[in-house]
Amino acid sequence: MNRIDLKFKNLKKDGRKAFIAFITAGYPDLETTYHLVLELEKNGVDIVELGVPFSDPLADGPVIQEASVYALKRGVNLPKILELVKRLRRKTEIPICLMTYYNPVFCFGEKVFVDKAVDAGVDGVIIPDLSYEEAGNLRSCTRHKDLANICFIAPTSSPERMRKVLNSARGFVYYVSLTGVTGSRKRLPADLKSKLTEVRRVSPCPVCVGFGISSASQVEAVGKFSDGVIVGSAIVARIRENIGRSGLVKNVGAFTGRLNAKKI
Repeated sequence: MNRIDLKFKNLKKDGRKAFIAFITAGYPDLETTYHLVLELEKNGVDIVELGVPFSDPLADGPVIQEASVYALKRGVNLPKILELVKRLRRKTEIPICLMTYYNPVFCFGEKVFVDKAVDAGVDGVIIPDLSYEEAGNLRSCTRHKDLANICFIAPTSSPERMRKVLNSARGFVYYVSLTGVTGSRKRLPADLKSKLTEVRRVSPCPVCVGFGISSASQVEAVGKFSDGVIVGSAIVARIRENIGRSGLVKNVGAFTGRLNAKKI
């Protein structure tokens, strides 16, 4: 069983929701990312998303864009990230997803990418700029290798499109809480609960909410009516604040633990 599926199975059995943390791989360096993943797990993170740095991250806000540029300037790339995952697998079984744009996958070749990702120990892949209509070949490759090709549902998704996309969902469904890019928000949409109820009613997979969640109170609120919450920009911003300081890994881990403390 894929580690993501097993994680959600165990969470459901325990009556708990998933806390998913995004960090940019190689920010500020790959060695720090290695230790961050292990520290996040210690602080209650259930699934880690490793962001693959890309030069044109169109779905991301300024915090993650800056982190991507920083990592790219230091030579971080997909092969190095796969080696990092392989190294992590000697220490942890925490589910790991790669959040990448399509260009690095295309340059690798879809089948080669899937084979190497699975061999390294990756459990899922999230590609925000690859539409459902253009992802047929990749879906086929991932299905044969039990790599979760995680799909997006947006507030603007029509019921027809939602049902079509959900039909091929694997791992978990990434529900984008708002239109726009990633980044912290003071308020989440008023209709988020009703939208999620609609998606969860027809989804074959757990539905997790990302984009805009940045505080413990938001984690608690969203956790009441979703299967999990995804936090990225707030964690990456805390990494940025600690670059050059001793205790970066511990400080970021503790911050994430506080976000996670009120998770349902």
